[in-house]
This record gives sequence, C-alpha cells and structure tokens, in this order.
Amino acid sequence: SSGINAECPLRPGEDGGDIIYPEISTNIHHELELGVIIGKKMSKVPKEDVMSHVAGYSVTIDVTCRDLQEKCKAERKPWSISKCLDTFCAVGAFIPADKLAHNDVEMVLKVNDEERQHVNTKDMLFDVPTLLEYVNRHITLLPGDLVQTGTPDGVGPMVRGDTVYVGIPGVSHASFKIV
Repeated sequence: SSGINAECPLRPGEDGGDIIYPEISTNIHHELELGVIIGKKMSKVPKEDVMSHVAGYSVTIDVTCRDLQEKCKAERKPWSISKCLDTFCAVGAFIPADKLAHNDVEMVLKVNDEERQHVNTKDMLFDVPTLLEYVNRHITLLPGDLVQTGTPDGVGPMVRGDTVYVGIPGVSHASFKIV
C-alpha cells in the first residue's frame, strides 16, 4: 500500500500484549509497517529538513478488518473504522533515530512462526522523507505522533489464538497474541 493511514491507536498493542479480535469482523489482516516517531513539531517542513524532526522508529502492525473495509468501500462510506479499533496499531520497542538507517531497514512478520512478510524499506514506493514531507504539508505532526509508512506485499489474515511476530533483525522485535 502506498497510502497514508489515519490511525486511531486508542489502546496501542505493546510487545507481549494482545491484539483484540473485534466482534464486528470475521476477517482481520496484518500489515507490517515501519513506524516513524516524531520528536519535534512539524508543520510544512520541507523534505530536506524533515528527518531532523524524527525521534526514532518502531516496527509496527497495522491491523485491518478487511471485511468491514470492503463493505464500507462498497457502500461509499469512510472505512477508517476498519483500522481504528483498540489494539489495532501494535507497536514494538522505540528505536532511536541514530540507531537505524530508515532507507535500508529489513523487516519480517511471522504468524505462528510462518513467515508472511519479509521486506526492506529501500523497496518502498515512497521513502520516509517523501512521506513525512507530504503528511506534514497537510497535517501538523507533534512529538510522539506515529506515522506508519505503508505495507509491502504479503498482507494476510489472522485468527484468534495466532501469535504474530514482527522484527527488524538484529535490532528489535515484538510479539502479539490474537485474542
């Protein structure tokens, strides 16, 4: 996906925590994404300066109720609800900006030890500076805000009882249980 997600992490999932399978869906999907954590207020900051506003990164899972999303799209209704449920923005540990080269980050997602996504940010449609410049041109970003970069190929379903692992090899990892 090359789109920008409007996330509503009212209760973000934390490493070792649960992702709650909602009653309003029968088809939730994982989307592995690099999370960019804002360190300084950004509003209309040019592309060449945006990275100086980044505090760090995290490996994240953007959880989506695929059936609800498709229904809303078919009915020409906003589909934000399909991504904004409690625990649907599962976030790994904070990685300081100076500890990660955002333009070359290998990321892995496994469900029950089966690899589902294995990607590198260098293959993204838009790089981090381009995404941040676009977002902050229209939306003021504040310290602590999380911008997810979009997902590569390999999104797929999760069911109750699954354990989902996300990681940046040698840097950070997190696991979540679907309940």
